[in-house]
Amino acid sequence: MIEVKALSKQFGAQLAVDNLSFRVERGQFCMLVGTSGCGKSTTLRMINRLIEPSQGQILINEQDVTTLPPEQLRRRIGYVIQGVGLFPHRTIHQNIATVPRLLGWKKADIDARVTELLTLFRLDAATFAGKYPHQLSGGEQQRVGVARALAARPELLLMDEPFGALDPLTRALLQDELLRVQKLLGITIIMVTHDLEEAVKMADVIAVMDKGELLQLDNPETLLRHPRAGLVQNLVGGLDRSLRLLAIKQVGQVMTPLSLQQQQQQQQQQRPSSSVPTIAADANLRDAMALLIWEGVDCLRVVDTAGKHIGQVTMPDLLQQGARA
Repeated sequence: MIEVKALSKQFGAQLAVDNLSFRVERGQFCMLVGTSGCGKSTTLRMINRLIEPSQGQILINEQDVTTLPPEQLRRRIGYVIQGVGLFPHRTIHQNIATVPRLLGWKKADIDARVTELLTLFRLDAATFAGKYPHQLSGGEQQRVGVARALAARPELLLMDEPFGALDPLTRALLQDELLRVQKLLGITIIMVTHDLEEAVKMADVIAVMDKGELLQLDNPETLLRHPRAGLVQNLVGGLDRSLRLLAIKQVGQVMTPLSLQQQQQQQQQQRPSSSVPTIAADANLRDAMALLIWEGVDCLRVVDTAGKHIGQVTMPDLLQQGARA
Protein backbone atom coordinates (compact mmCIF):
# COMPACT_ATOMS: atom_id res chain seq x y z
CA MET A 1 0.00 0.00 0.00
CA ILE A 2 1.20 3.51 -0.80
CA GLU A 3 -0.22 6.69 0.65
CA VAL A 4 0.64 10.24 -0.42
CA LYS A 5 -0.27 12.92 2.12
CA ALA A 6 -0.38 16.68 1.38
CA LEU A 7 2.55 16.35 -1.02
CA SER A 8 3.92 19.52 -2.63
CA LYS A 9 6.93 20.44 -4.75
CA GLN A 10 8.14 23.95 -5.44
CA PHE A 11 10.71 24.80 -8.13
CA GLY A 12 11.55 28.44 -7.47
CA ALA A 13 8.35 30.38 -8.07
CA GLN A 14 6.65 27.40 -9.76
CA LEU A 15 4.44 25.10 -7.71
CA ALA A 16 4.71 21.82 -9.64
CA VAL A 17 2.70 19.68 -7.20
CA ASP A 18 0.18 21.26 -4.85
CA ASN A 19 -1.05 19.53 -1.66
CA LEU A 20 -1.53 16.17 -3.35
CA SER A 21 -3.11 13.30 -1.41
CA PHE A 22 -4.12 9.85 -2.62
CA ARG A 23 -3.89 6.19 -1.66
CA VAL A 24 -3.19 3.10 -3.75
CA GLU A 25 -3.94 -0.29 -2.22
CA ARG A 26 -1.61 -3.26 -2.43
CA GLY A 27 -1.87 -4.97 -5.83
CA GLN A 28 -3.72 -2.10 -7.52
CA PHE A 29 -2.77 -0.56 -10.85
CA CYS A 30 -3.03 3.25 -10.61
CA MET A 31 -2.69 5.55 -13.61
CA LEU A 32 -1.73 9.23 -13.32
CA VAL A 33 -3.18 11.17 -16.27
CA GLY A 34 -3.45 14.82 -17.22
CA THR A 35 -2.10 17.46 -19.57
CA SER A 36 1.63 18.03 -20.07
CA GLY A 37 3.22 19.79 -17.11
CA CYS A 38 0.45 18.86 -14.66
CA GLY A 39 2.87 17.25 -12.18
CA LYS A 40 2.48 13.55 -13.03
CA SER A 41 6.16 12.73 -13.54
CA THR A 42 7.25 14.98 -10.68
CA THR A 43 4.94 13.04 -8.37
CA LEU A 44 6.41 9.74 -9.55
CA ARG A 45 9.97 10.96 -8.98
CA MET A 46 9.14 12.16 -5.49
CA ILE A 47 7.86 8.71 -4.56
CA ASN A 48 11.30 7.16 -5.15
CA ARG A 49 13.08 10.37 -4.05
CA LEU A 50 14.75 11.19 -7.32
CA ILE A 51 13.21 14.55 -6.40
CA GLU A 52 12.82 15.54 -2.76
CA PRO A 53 9.36 16.86 -1.75
CA SER A 54 9.02 20.44 -0.52
CA GLN A 55 6.46 19.22 2.00
CA GLY A 56 4.16 16.32 2.73
CA GLN A 57 4.59 12.60 3.33
CA ILE A 58 4.92 9.45 1.24
CA LEU A 59 4.22 6.18 3.05
CA ILE A 60 4.91 2.74 1.62
CA ASN A 61 3.37 0.03 3.79
CA GLU A 62 3.02 2.71 6.48
CA GLN A 63 6.76 3.51 6.42
CA ASP A 64 7.80 7.10 5.64
CA VAL A 65 10.17 6.94 2.67
CA THR A 66 12.25 9.80 4.12
CA THR A 67 13.37 7.49 6.93
CA LEU A 68 15.30 5.36 4.41
CA PRO A 69 18.51 6.24 2.56
CA PRO A 70 17.50 7.12 -1.03
CA GLU A 71 19.65 4.36 -2.57
CA GLN A 72 18.12 1.72 -0.30
CA LEU A 73 14.62 2.97 -1.08
CA ARG A 74 15.18 2.87 -4.86
CA ARG A 75 16.34 -0.72 -4.67
CA ARG A 76 12.94 -1.60 -3.19
CA ILE A 77 11.03 0.26 -5.92
CA GLY A 78 11.12 -0.73 -9.59
CA TYR A 79 11.35 2.21 -12.00
CA VAL A 80 10.72 2.13 -15.76
CA ILE A 81 11.01 5.12 -18.10
CA GLN A 82 10.03 5.72 -21.71
CA GLY A 83 13.55 5.44 -23.10
CA VAL A 84 14.08 2.08 -21.32
CA GLY A 85 17.56 3.16 -20.13
CA LEU A 86 19.30 -0.20 -20.55
CA PHE A 87 23.07 -0.16 -20.16
CA PRO A 88 24.29 -0.50 -23.78
CA HIS A 89 27.64 -2.11 -22.86
CA ARG A 90 26.05 -4.83 -20.72
CA THR A 91 24.29 -7.99 -21.85
CA ILE A 92 20.61 -8.53 -21.20
CA HIS A 93 21.50 -10.88 -18.34
CA GLN A 94 23.78 -8.26 -16.81
CA ASN A 95 21.14 -5.54 -17.21
CA ILE A 96 18.44 -7.54 -15.44
CA ALA A 97 20.91 -8.61 -12.73
CA THR A 98 21.89 -5.03 -11.86
CA VAL A 99 19.97 -4.53 -8.61
CA PRO A 100 20.23 -8.12 -7.30
CA ARG A 101 23.99 -7.87 -7.76
CA LEU A 102 24.08 -4.57 -5.85
CA LEU A 103 22.09 -6.23 -3.07
CA GLY A 104 24.64 -9.02 -2.81
CA TRP A 105 22.55 -11.90 -4.14
CA LYS A 106 24.34 -15.19 -4.81
CA LYS A 107 25.22 -15.84 -8.44
CA ALA A 108 22.99 -18.92 -8.64
CA ASP A 109 20.02 -16.92 -7.33
CA ILE A 110 20.71 -14.11 -9.81
CA ASP A 111 20.95 -16.53 -12.73
CA ALA A 112 17.70 -18.21 -11.72
CA ARG A 113 15.91 -14.89 -11.35
CA VAL A 114 17.09 -13.64 -14.77
CA THR A 115 15.89 -16.84 -16.42
CA GLU A 116 12.59 -16.65 -14.54
CA LEU A 117 11.92 -13.07 -15.67
CA LEU A 118 12.93 -13.63 -19.28
CA THR A 119 10.57 -16.61 -19.39
CA LEU A 120 7.82 -14.56 -17.72
CA PHE A 121 8.10 -11.96 -20.49
CA ARG A 122 8.23 -14.65 -23.17
CA LEU A 123 11.86 -14.07 -24.09
CA ASP A 124 13.85 -17.30 -24.45
CA ALA A 125 16.71 -17.09 -21.95
CA ALA A 126 19.11 -19.12 -24.11
CA THR A 127 18.53 -16.72 -27.00
CA PHE A 128 18.35 -13.34 -25.25
CA ALA A 129 20.47 -13.48 -22.09
CA GLY A 130 23.77 -13.01 -23.93
CA LYS A 131 22.59 -10.34 -26.36
CA TYR A 132 23.15 -6.59 -26.05
CA PRO A 133 20.35 -3.99 -26.07
CA HIS A 134 21.08 -2.79 -29.63
CA GLN A 135 20.39 -6.32 -30.89
CA LEU A 136 16.78 -6.19 -29.63
CA SER A 137 13.69 -4.55 -31.06
CA GLY A 138 12.06 -1.65 -29.23
CA GLY A 139 9.39 -3.91 -27.79
CA GLU A 140 11.95 -6.48 -26.63
CA GLN A 141 14.03 -3.74 -24.99
CA GLN A 142 10.97 -2.48 -23.13
CA ARG A 143 10.24 -6.01 -21.87
CA VAL A 144 13.79 -6.24 -20.58
CA GLY A 145 13.43 -2.81 -18.95
CA VAL A 146 10.38 -3.97 -17.00
CA ALA A 147 12.09 -7.27 -16.15
CA ARG A 148 15.09 -5.36 -14.76
CA ALA A 149 12.77 -3.22 -12.63
CA LEU A 150 11.19 -6.38 -11.18
CA ALA A 151 14.44 -8.28 -10.64
CA ALA A 152 14.78 -7.66 -6.89
CA ARG A 153 11.07 -8.35 -6.23
CA PRO A 154 10.15 -4.75 -5.41
CA GLU A 155 7.07 -3.79 -3.41
CA LEU A 156 6.13 -1.12 -5.93
CA LEU A 157 6.68 -0.53 -9.65
CA LEU A 158 6.75 3.05 -10.99
CA MET A 159 6.43 3.59 -14.74
CA ASP A 160 6.78 6.90 -16.56
CA GLU A 161 5.11 6.64 -19.99
CA PRO A 162 6.96 3.38 -20.71
CA PHE A 163 5.18 2.63 -24.01
CA GLY A 164 4.97 6.15 -25.41
CA ALA A 165 7.67 5.73 -28.07
CA LEU A 166 6.40 2.40 -29.42
CA ASP A 167 4.26 1.75 -32.48
CA PRO A 168 0.54 1.09 -31.77
CA LEU A 169 0.70 -2.68 -32.35
CA THR A 170 3.74 -3.23 -30.13
CA ARG A 171 2.27 -0.90 -27.54
CA ALA A 172 -0.99 -2.86 -27.36
CA LEU A 173 0.90 -6.16 -27.06
CA LEU A 174 3.06 -4.83 -24.22
CA GLN A 175 0.04 -3.43 -22.41
CA ASP A 176 -1.49 -6.92 -22.45
CA GLU A 177 1.84 -8.43 -21.40
CA LEU A 178 2.18 -6.07 -18.44
CA LEU A 179 -1.38 -6.73 -17.28
CA ARG A 180 -0.73 -10.48 -17.44
CA VAL A 181 2.49 -10.18 -15.42
CA GLN A 182 0.93 -7.78 -12.91
CA LYS A 183 -1.92 -10.21 -12.32
CA LEU A 184 0.54 -13.10 -11.83
CA LEU A 185 2.79 -11.21 -9.42
CA GLY A 186 0.15 -9.11 -7.65
CA ILE A 187 2.50 -6.13 -7.66
CA THR A 188 1.37 -2.53 -7.04
CA ILE A 189 1.95 -0.28 -10.06
CA ILE A 190 1.74 3.49 -10.46
CA MET A 191 2.10 4.55 -14.08
CA VAL A 192 2.14 7.93 -15.79
CA THR A 193 0.44 8.22 -19.17
CA HIS A 194 -0.98 10.95 -21.36
CA ASP A 195 -3.18 8.39 -23.13
CA LEU A 196 -6.67 8.02 -21.65
CA GLU A 197 -7.30 4.89 -23.73
CA GLU A 198 -4.28 3.25 -22.09
CA ALA A 199 -5.43 4.34 -18.64
CA VAL A 200 -8.97 3.00 -19.10
CA LYS A 201 -7.68 -0.30 -20.45
CA MET A 202 -5.12 -0.98 -17.74
CA ALA A 203 -5.97 0.82 -14.50
CA ASP A 204 -7.90 -0.20 -11.42
CA VAL A 205 -7.94 3.48 -10.43
CA ILE A 206 -7.21 6.63 -12.44
CA ALA A 207 -5.94 9.88 -10.90
CA VAL A 208 -6.58 12.95 -13.07
CA MET A 209 -4.22 15.84 -12.34
CA ASP A 210 -4.05 19.47 -13.46
CA LYS A 211 -1.67 22.23 -12.38
CA GLY A 212 -0.22 19.99 -9.69
CA GLU A 213 -3.59 19.21 -8.11
CA LEU A 214 -5.62 16.01 -7.98
CA LEU A 215 -8.99 16.63 -9.64
CA GLN A 216 -10.51 13.16 -9.41
CA LEU A 217 -9.49 9.66 -8.32
CA ASP A 218 -11.86 6.87 -9.34
CA ASN A 219 -12.12 3.53 -11.07
CA PRO A 220 -12.39 3.79 -14.88
CA GLU A 221 -16.16 3.22 -15.08
CA THR A 222 -17.00 5.79 -12.42
CA LEU A 223 -14.62 8.30 -14.00
CA LEU A 224 -16.26 7.84 -17.41
CA ARG A 225 -19.84 7.89 -16.14
CA HIS A 226 -19.47 10.58 -13.50
CA PRO A 227 -16.58 12.90 -14.36
CA ARG A 228 -16.06 16.05 -12.33
CA ALA A 229 -17.15 19.19 -14.20
CA GLY A 230 -14.41 21.06 -16.02
CA LEU A 231 -11.17 19.48 -17.21
CA VAL A 232 -12.07 15.92 -16.22
CA GLN A 233 -15.35 16.10 -18.09
CA ASN A 234 -13.57 17.56 -21.12
CA LEU A 235 -10.98 14.79 -20.94
CA VAL A 236 -13.40 11.85 -20.84
CA GLY A 237 -16.66 13.29 -22.14
CA GLY A 238 -16.25 12.92 -25.90
CA LEU A 239 -18.59 11.04 -28.20
CA ASP A 240 -16.42 7.92 -27.84
CA ARG A 241 -17.10 7.66 -24.09
CA SER A 242 -19.45 4.73 -24.66
CA LEU A 243 -16.74 2.86 -26.56
CA ARG A 244 -14.30 3.43 -23.69
CA LEU A 245 -16.90 2.00 -21.33
CA LEU A 246 -17.11 -1.10 -23.53
CA ALA A 247 -13.32 -1.50 -23.39
CA ILE A 248 -13.43 -1.90 -19.59
CA LYS A 249 -15.39 -5.16 -19.39
CA GLN A 250 -14.80 -8.61 -20.82
CA VAL A 251 -17.30 -10.56 -22.88
CA GLY A 252 -17.46 -13.30 -20.26
CA GLN A 253 -18.82 -10.80 -17.71
CA VAL A 254 -21.96 -9.98 -19.71
CA MET A 255 -22.59 -13.04 -21.89
CA THR A 256 -25.59 -15.29 -21.49
CA PRO A 257 -24.19 -18.70 -20.42
CA LEU A 258 -25.37 -21.86 -22.09
CA SER A 259 -28.05 -23.76 -20.21
CA LEU A 260 -27.41 -27.36 -19.15
CA GLN A 261 -29.56 -28.57 -22.04
CA GLN A 262 -27.64 -26.41 -24.51
CA GLN A 263 -24.34 -27.73 -23.13
CA GLN A 264 -25.52 -31.30 -23.68
CA GLN A 265 -26.61 -30.48 -27.22
CA GLN A 266 -23.26 -28.80 -27.79
CA GLN A 267 -21.41 -31.95 -26.72
CA GLN A 268 -23.46 -34.06 -29.12
CA GLN A 269 -22.67 -31.85 -32.11
CA GLN A 270 -19.84 -32.98 -34.33
CA ARG A 271 -18.87 -29.39 -35.03
CA PRO A 272 -20.43 -26.00 -34.29
CA SER A 273 -22.33 -24.02 -36.87
CA SER A 274 -20.01 -21.77 -38.88
CA SER A 275 -22.74 -19.18 -39.47
CA VAL A 276 -22.27 -17.49 -36.09
CA PRO A 277 -18.90 -15.76 -35.49
CA THR A 278 -17.05 -16.57 -32.27
CA ILE A 279 -15.25 -14.39 -29.76
CA ALA A 280 -13.12 -15.25 -26.75
CA ALA A 281 -14.63 -14.79 -23.29
CA ASP A 282 -11.64 -12.65 -22.25
CA ALA A 283 -12.00 -10.24 -25.19
CA ASN A 284 -13.36 -6.81 -24.30
CA LEU A 285 -16.82 -5.59 -25.25
CA ARG A 286 -15.43 -2.97 -27.62
CA ASP A 287 -13.86 -5.72 -29.73
CA ALA A 288 -17.14 -7.65 -29.60
CA MET A 289 -19.02 -4.60 -30.86
CA ALA A 290 -16.54 -4.17 -33.71
CA LEU A 291 -16.93 -7.82 -34.72
CA LEU A 292 -20.73 -7.63 -34.65
CA ILE A 293 -20.66 -4.58 -36.91
CA TRP A 294 -18.05 -6.05 -39.26
CA GLU A 295 -19.87 -9.39 -39.63
CA GLY A 296 -23.30 -7.75 -39.83
CA VAL A 297 -24.79 -10.03 -37.18
CA ASP A 298 -26.63 -9.53 -33.90
CA CYS A 299 -25.09 -12.38 -31.91
CA LEU A 300 -21.64 -13.87 -31.22
CA ARG A 301 -20.75 -17.31 -29.88
CA VAL A 302 -18.51 -16.98 -26.80
CA VAL A 303 -15.73 -19.54 -26.37
CA ASP A 304 -13.28 -20.24 -23.54
CA THR A 305 -9.50 -20.60 -23.84
CA ALA A 306 -9.95 -24.20 -25.02
CA GLY A 307 -12.33 -23.11 -27.77
CA LYS A 308 -15.38 -24.57 -26.04
CA HIS A 309 -18.71 -22.81 -26.66
CA ILE A 310 -19.81 -21.43 -23.27
CA GLY A 311 -22.35 -18.72 -24.09
CA GLN A 312 -23.47 -15.93 -26.37
CA VAL A 313 -23.41 -12.15 -26.43
CA THR A 314 -25.77 -9.98 -28.44
CA MET A 315 -25.86 -6.44 -29.76
CA PRO A 316 -28.51 -5.40 -27.16
CA ASP A 317 -26.20 -6.72 -24.41
CA LEU A 318 -23.43 -4.41 -25.59
CA LEU A 319 -25.66 -1.41 -26.16
CA GLN A 320 -26.90 -1.71 -22.58
CA GLN A 321 -23.32 -1.74 -21.23
CA GLY A 322 -22.31 1.34 -23.19
CA ALA A 323 -25.42 3.36 -22.44
CA ARG A 324 -25.59 6.29 -20.04
CA ALA A 325 -26.43 5.06 -16.57
